[in-house]
Amino acid sequence: MEEEEAIAKASEKAGKTLTAEDLKQDEDVLDTWFSSWLWPISVFDGLTDKGNEEIKYYYPTNDLVTAPEIMFFWVARMIIAGIEYMDEIPFKNVYYTGIVRDKLGRKMSKSLGNSPDPIELINEYGADGIRVGILISSPAGNDLPFDSSQCEQGKGFINKIWNAFRLVDMWEVRDIPQPESSKIAINWFESKLNVALKSINDNFDKFRLSDSLMTTYKLVYDDFCGWFLEMIKPGYQQPIDSDTLESAKDFFERILKIMHPFTPFVTEEIWHWLRERKEGEDIIVSQWPTPGESDASLLSKVDDTFEVISNIRKIRKENNIANRIQLELFVKVNAESNPEFDAVIQKMGTLSKLEYCEEKVSNAFSFIVKNNEYYIPFGESVDVEEEIKKIKAELEYAEGSLNIVRKKLTNERFVNNAPEQVVASERKKEADALNKIQILTEKLADLA
Repeated sequence: MEEEEAIAKASEKAGKTLTAEDLKQDEDVLDTWFSSWLWPISVFDGLTDKGNEEIKYYYPTNDLVTAPEIMFFWVARMIIAGIEYMDEIPFKNVYYTGIVRDKLGRKMSKSLGNSPDPIELINEYGADGIRVGILISSPAGNDLPFDSSQCEQGKGFINKIWNAFRLVDMWEVRDIPQPESSKIAINWFESKLNVALKSINDNFDKFRLSDSLMTTYKLVYDDFCGWFLEMIKPGYQQPIDSDTLESAKDFFERILKIMHPFTPFVTEEIWHWLRERKEGEDIIVSQWPTPGESDASLLSKVDDTFEVISNIRKIRKENNIANRIQLELFVKVNAESNPEFDAVIQKMGTLSKLEYCEEKVSNAFSFIVKNNEYYIPFGESVDVEEEIKKIKAELEYAEGSLNIVRKKLTNERFVNNAPEQVVASERKKEADALNKIQILTEKLADLA
């Protein structure tokens, strides 16, 4: 607007004649978000020095991480500015984070004073522990109701991997034969790691960070620490063979790389303790692991083996049998068996004997895995009545499961409309339940 036109309009508005001295031009006429929407360009001097090397290298970028409430104020305007001044949008993907809220559901803010002190949290749980605690409880796009118990879980995870390193680091290596159980453990965990890594990569590609972390958490906490290290761990004050230890360290390195985006501090620390590194040979610049092939059959068979071991441990716990006491285990095969994994069962079950039998074993604890019967002979002071009570409860549960399956199979609408594989699965459940009921009934009669 020209000066004369502005004076005329102002005089008309004021109801009196004004001069140029009576008017002042507003200096603050730009959009509040003006500098922000030019940020992807101006940060590399893309406006004042068009086509410079930095703007050509960094523009456009791939991803923008921001909050959803400024989508219009910032995100949309950056895109418009990018098209106007660079003929190209500034980023390909926008990841919206959730809002962190307190226990009352209020948004954490300085004005409300409901935000925790980050330094106090770090001192109590560690920076990595806080990262894990927050990420594991915040699925993509969802708000996060913050609670310090989440950080406690993260701290426990960090302690788990640190203790795992201390365990591996203390093993004394000797030139001894590799146990069969360790060979099985290495082949199994290789497949398990490959399956997990494919899932983690897929979730990263889809920006499902919480799901990637949860898969990582289970791989490290359950599979690596809970099973693999226990399978290869040498006896008390016994050495470990070099092949097994090298495989364990190789797996450890890959696990640290997978953990690193979530726990950068502890993984970098363990990385340099695990093996000697050259200057600059840091985990942050190391190559991300590549998933290989996995053996689904092996994974399934080892899962069955773990179920046997878990049942042995359950019997120990329920009957206060110390882990140092060796037990005998007898197996009556009714279906497919996997004797190649007996070495793992014998080691992790702390067994003095593992034998196959044709008949049921009387006066013994028993359990069923894949329709095969397992017997642990009673020791001293075993409450037979209590064992009968347990079997009755298990029998009642099996009969309940059978009734649920039969209701489905007697429903013509379900049988006619459900996919063939679903119906076949239900029929298999029925057969398994019937077989289990028969075995439990015979066990009950034998004890009685």
